[in-house]
Amino acid sequence: QVQLVESGGGSVQPGGSLRLSCAASGRSFSANALGWYRQAPGKQRQLVAKITSGGSTYYADSVKGRFTISRDNAKNTVYLQMNSLKPEDTAVYYCKTFESPSGSWGQGTQVTVSS
Repeated sequence: QVQLVESGGGSVQPGGSLRLSCAASGRSFSANALGWYRQAPGKQRQLVAKITSGGSTYYADSVKGRFTISRDNAKNTVYLQMNSLKPEDTAVYYCKTFESPSGSWGQGTQVTVSS
């Protein structure tokens, strides 16, 4: 049984930083891509960042230069370092694995950026 547990969310002022973690259990994901999605109220869930098994990364235009995705295969964990946070970054953030056939989702962690 695959389980993904996210942590690190919270409330922060604009310009602040947060680091999200997603620890996976049940199997190794070292051979799979990992990613972070977010969903704001009333909006569709969107891909924020993705990292392949080889370490190549993708970022949504809205977070380029501010967010950094990384992974630690020994800990089966993926991270999202979020800097220069803006109110529009407020959302529930979900980690996702990309193994066949449809991957797995975490339960989500709330990030609120407000003054």
